[in-house]
Amino acid sequence: MEPKGGDSGGMMPDSIRSEVAFWALPPDEALLYAKREIEHAPLVSDDPDLHAPVFLNLSVFKRSYELMERILKIYIYPDGSRPIFHTPELQGIYASEGWFMKLIEESRRFVVKDPEKAHLFYLPYSSRRLRDAIYRPGSHNLRPLAIFLRDYVNTISSKYPFWNRTGGSDHFLVACHDWGPYSTTLHAELRKNAIKALCNADTSEGIFVRGKDVSLPETTIKAPKKPLKYVGGKRVSQRPILAFYAGLMHGRVRPTLEKLWGNDTGGDIRIFRRLPNRVSRNMSYVEHMKSSRFCICPMGYEVNSPRIVEAIHYGCVPVIIADNFVLPFEEILNWSSFSVVLPEKDIAELKNVLLSIPLRRYLRMQECVRRVQRHFLWHARPEKYDLFHVILHSIWYSRLNQIQNASL
Repeated sequence: MEPKGGDSGGMMPDSIRSEVAFWALPPDEALLYAKREIEHAPLVSDDPDLHAPVFLNLSVFKRSYELMERILKIYIYPDGSRPIFHTPELQGIYASEGWFMKLIEESRRFVVKDPEKAHLFYLPYSSRRLRDAIYRPGSHNLRPLAIFLRDYVNTISSKYPFWNRTGGSDHFLVACHDWGPYSTTLHAELRKNAIKALCNADTSEGIFVRGKDVSLPETTIKAPKKPLKYVGGKRVSQRPILAFYAGLMHGRVRPTLEKLWGNDTGGDIRIFRRLPNRVSRNMSYVEHMKSSRFCICPMGYEVNSPRIVEAIHYGCVPVIIADNFVLPFEEILNWSSFSVVLPEKDIAELKNVLLSIPLRRYLRMQECVRRVQRHFLWHARPEKYDLFHVILHSIWYSRLNQIQNASL
């Protein structure tokens, strides 16, 4: 949604629009009001709380976020048995879905008990818990997970009237496990209409719908009581390593990296299957990231990688290698300002690409990494513009973009 100048298309003057009692409007009318307000967002070129270069359109984001805070109300279905429902997983690489579940269920600002007042409806399940409870190890059969979720949606659509009013288009789920997309495939409306916030945001499989679904950042949480542990980085002058990666070598991208630069401990690009003891004794994995100018974030079996957010946390410019991957919050963030996206076919040119970036441009990118970091942080009590709020904003923004002005 791009801001437009002046009052056009029969819109009421700003002085009147600002007095609209949006809290008294029916949910659909409130969303339409918000969409029109965002289309006429006042120009913002600078803001003390937001770094303009990391946004595609700061004016649109700022106005949309303000309206989300003032208007958005969510109903959380109480149905579903633990641990699959209402039991957040707060540790590990799939913790994004758990942290969002925890914080939204604790929210007094956004959650309502009366579903008639809700603009969005949350399906509070954990794809990680679903896998643990339903999947039979070694079977390679994900169908039972999809059957379970299909039956759950059928239950709420028969018990409540809300799903059937929109075919599920005002409902959303948040799933970070790699198998999250595949668990939606047996319910046509869930797959097609509902807003799916997924870490595995792969456009090549026909499940993730760009422009409707939301790319969820995959965040590694090692200490749930201290989600910000290790966050921080070093100055550029203290980053002698050009680029770094260490981890498993599965998928189609990582073995090529290993073949080209594997275990070259003294090279500009350092690629490890795992850090050798002789290396880790002197510098840990985290210290390697904090001592590197670029951190390589290659896809594994799936397109997503927790290293993207790790790099941002440690002040390292991420180098993302994963075709068909929709980057988190691509509808608001200007990823070219703080990352390098390299096509898989150009892996052999990685070193040349990185060395060709002038120092002045790199310094700007690294500053943008530092400034965008606040939007990728979990807090036990959510803070303005943090990861919880930006995920919620993307879901809100997606719903607004589905609304046609003439339809309400």
